Amino acid sequence: MTKQFSSVWTREERPPKAPGLSRDQIVRAALDLLDAEGVEGLSMRKLGARLNAGATSIYWHVANKDELLELCYDRVWVDVVVLDPETAHWRPALSTFAHSLRSTILRHPWLARLLGRIPGLGPNLLSVSDRIMRLMQRAGFEGLEISFATGTVMAYVMGQTIPEVTWRETMGKQEIQPGDLMNILEKTTADDFPELFAAFRDTRDMDPLETQRMSFSYGLECVLDGLEARVNA
Repeated sequence: MTKQFSSVWTREERPPKAPGLSRDQIVRAALDLLDAEGVEGLSMRKLGARLNAGATSIYWHVANKDELLELCYDRVWVDVVVLDPETAHWRPALSTFAHSLRSTILRHPWLARLLGRIPGLGPNLLSVSDRIMRLMQRAGFEGLEISFATGTVMAYVMGQTIPEVTWRETMGKQEIQPGDLMNILEKTTADDFPELFAAFRDTRDMDPLETQRMSFSYGLECVLDGLEARVNA
């Protein structure tokens, strides 16, 4: 049986009871929990304890955890920078957007668990989408190409950043230094794959976080080169 679609955005926001919690208070507390403990660590019980409030006050604003996640998901898009599409050149504006989105995901790693799961119907995400669309229009993209080009940039950001989130979470739980990884790689690759090990060795003294940033920037420029070539063809 198909589950009926529902969303916190399909109904009007309820005013807070007097006295009672506001939706904004609930979302801010939920964001703190998500940043600290991730999606699995967010529960109505923990949220109620953090707010010193009963479940009734929370359920007045959201029907369930999924609706609460919708509100939190939309709130973080406030932090994503999109330059004014009426004045900014599309290419540096898209670069700014992509780097800002990456930074936002890395600050809120739980976002990686929600991408594609939470419907993007909130006002903050829609505002970002509208500005990106207008950037693409001013660049010269038309019709479906606007969506395709935007999707290409988004897919690149997600594809590069989600593995970064996983890597940071994994490395954060283990006492492994870059030098330790090189010792492991030397044992497993030096003899059988000497050229591959030489490539690894070149990055021995580099900060892995800086290497990830450089890799992201390089790939993004390649994506933008491709889009620019298409729109100018």
